[in-house]
Amino acid sequence: MRTLNIVLVEPQIPQNTGNVARTCAATGARLHLVGPMGFAIDDKKLKRAGLDYWHLLDITTYPDSRDFFARNEGPFFYFTTKAQRAHSAVSYPDGAYLVFGREDAGLPEALLYANPQSCVRIPMLAEARSLNLSNTVAVAVFETLRQWGYPGLSGEGRLRNYRWEDNDV
Repeated sequence: MRTLNIVLVEPQIPQNTGNVARTCAATGARLHLVGPMGFAIDDKKLKRAGLDYWHLLDITTYPDSRDFFARNEGPFFYFTTKAQRAHSAVSYPDGAYLVFGREDAGLPEALLYANPQSCVRIPMLAEARSLNLSNTVAVAVFETLRQWGYPGLSGEGRLRNYRWEDNDV
């Protein structure tokens, strides 16, 4: 099984982090939360957004960026509205870290400037400031998993009250 790492640097809104946690739980991605955060990890809004998926989540917390980068080797891909190339123009290797900044400020520009080849953006209208953090993470996760052929994920669903096999169409 391949490993995909999702990194939230200084997340501020518990509902966004809860939604990201649910995406990670549903896809098998590992979640890394880098402080300082704008909420406590046991915040009720965080838990509500993640619903009953917490037992499926592989989560690690770090007090700050320095600790995170000291404990992880990458490769890192920095998602930012300031990047020069699209997220879909990159091939994400096993063990990739997809890194996202805080909702109100993004990632530090010094970090982006020092790593131009690792910066990617999701294309959008120039007039739009940015996408919601949890939506951005979902787009990035599923682009990576699409490239990998959706390893370990179910490709079919079931109806509750009917069976697909009984449909003559």
